[in-house]
Amino acid sequence: MAHAHNTQTSFLLEDEPRSGRQSLLQVGEQKDIRYFAANSRSVLNGPKATGMGFWSINPYVGCAFGCAYCYARYAHRYTAERLAHAPRGETIPTDDLPPWLAFERRILVKREAGTLVRRALAKPAVLNALREDRVVIGTATDPYQPAERRFRITRSVLEVLADQKGIAVTIITKSPLVTRDIDLLKRIKEHSDVCVNVSLITVDRELARRLEPRAPTPEARLRGIARLREHGIEVGVNIMPVLPGITDKTEMVEALIQAVKAADASYVGACALRLQATARDRYLPFIDAEFPELADRYRRAYAKGYQVSASYRDGLRRRFKAVCDAHGVSYGHAKDDDVETSDARGPVSVQFDLPLG
Repeated sequence: MAHAHNTQTSFLLEDEPRSGRQSLLQVGEQKDIRYFAANSRSVLNGPKATGMGFWSINPYVGCAFGCAYCYARYAHRYTAERLAHAPRGETIPTDDLPPWLAFERRILVKREAGTLVRRALAKPAVLNALREDRVVIGTATDPYQPAERRFRITRSVLEVLADQKGIAVTIITKSPLVTRDIDLLKRIKEHSDVCVNVSLITVDRELARRLEPRAPTPEARLRGIARLREHGIEVGVNIMPVLPGITDKTEMVEALIQAVKAADASYVGACALRLQATARDRYLPFIDAEFPELADRYRRAYAKGYQVSASYRDGLRRRFKAVCDAHGVSYGHAKDDDVETSDARGPVSVQFDLPLG
């Protein structure tokens, strides 16, 4: 299968930074996106550091897909502040872009990620701890965004993990580019546990383009899922986030689950949109512009916190569970800490205009 993608992937490489001595080295450019070398000392993050209950690796900081709802936009500002206070005082040239936009236009590339992971796993204590948990690649960035075609950072990490035994690996991505690395996934599968979680919130191509302007099309993702499954790779589908009033309608859920079933996905998980502060700064203006009829309801629904009401979330779980049961698709998975399961008792009504607060 050709690796379908929606963004031109030619890069202009440079040997020197364009701005001052303390700016990060620019290593590539792609239309309006610039790539900078991240001088990382470590890329393997433990549960104590992240509070997520598993180990994580993010080969990049920032993500070029530009999904309007992305929860990880905080990562760019956090990294910029950390760099500014480092002894070298490095900066990310953002050209005064707002933080939410810099996240998707100024990407940091962790070029030494593979070497750093190999170095970390050479320590018996780290290796043993990792074998007791799971390592998730792509918790705050897409590890197969356009930069991966050129820099192959995610592949370098998988090459290291493929040399180990007993390490459970999960990859989270929107890109069929993950199928490029089927050879490594199969090697990992020989002596470890591996699964790919493909994020897909709608099969409506036009709607997806509005919500995820630079991400691969739903059709490309479904083809990627099918190809992975043909090679015996476990594939979950993250229907995350479900966007209230936009992607939660019964007919849309039905169409999505039918497509997931046809692609032979192993299981699905779903949860409603969560709006942390940085994500809110991007998402609510997006709703104002693209879905103005929902603007007031969104502000009321998320007025008291980053989650929509418990009644909405419970109704949403029951809706997905009922549709999945009807189509013979497994809902929820033990490996997904973020997936909340529920039985299908009671009415499956979850209209966004119901009380949410």
